[in-house]
Amino acid sequence: MALDKFFRRRRPQTTETTDLPELWSKCPSCKENIYNKDLEQERYVCPKCSFHHRLGAARRIEVLLDEGSFVRRSGDIHPVDVLNFVDTETYPERLLRAQRKTGQPDAILTGTGRLLDIPVMAAVMDFEFSGGSMGSVVGEEISRAAEAAAELGLPLLLVAASGGARMQESALSLMQMAKTTVALEALSARGLPYISILTDPTTGGVTASFATIADVIVAEPGALIGFAGPRVIQQTIRQNLPEGFQRAEFLLEHGMVDMVTDRREQRAVLHSLLSVLLRQAGTQPAVQAAGSEVVR
Repeated sequence: MALDKFFRRRRPQTTETTDLPELWSKCPSCKENIYNKDLEQERYVCPKCSFHHRLGAARRIEVLLDEGSFVRRSGDIHPVDVLNFVDTETYPERLLRAQRKTGQPDAILTGTGRLLDIPVMAAVMDFEFSGGSMGSVVGEEISRAAEAAAELGLPLLLVAASGGARMQESALSLMQMAKTTVALEALSARGLPYISILTDPTTGGVTASFATIADVIVAEPGALIGFAGPRVIQQTIRQNLPEGFQRAEFLLEHGMVDMVTDRREQRAVLHSLLSVLLRQAGTQPAVQAAGSEVVR
């Protein structure tokens, strides 16, 4: 036997696979490797460049609300392919893939919880579900959340993350713009606060409706916020756009959002806002939570 074959490393023959947890993540902005535990402690904000990573709905709840306080209200209704829509695949096929990916029936998660001991109603959009597109279910769940918040005497926190209306539902999706806007009037009638948090990205019909009619509009740093995309606008007007166009900081300078807040400071800022707004309204929300499933 040749010496090179004798000393050659022999790999053990096995068919078993081990699922090892990913310990590191690469920041899409600065390209630095970040230890996942550090990233989690920083609320999924890069500790080196402050890039805000996108979050799914369940993880956003973990970051935003007090631990173990969230009680789900959404999830009982599911999208329906009333138009028999087909492009490169059928609409039900697209839905099934998104549902398996996120574990949610649609691109929204709503429920009651606490933010630094203040009871709130929360509605969180999930960009991981078909780009956070707004269909009939998203519109219905947001409307139900707004109406329930008014009934329970709770402020509403809404986290927007969406590519806009869902084209597979056509006009039915566009109808949700008016539907959600009307539902939010119930909060206004009772003097209850409504705060929206615009994350990357918030675009299309979501921006043109419920996401930007809140009492206070908070944006995350660097978030893309607008109706049509920058490339579409540039091709339409045939002009170069200003640097940072449609980013949160640009919109703050031009008065479209009220503040740009680092995610690591959001809970404290939102607590202060809610405390002031509730005091002005003379409202003391009671702890009333409907539902039974807690998202941890």
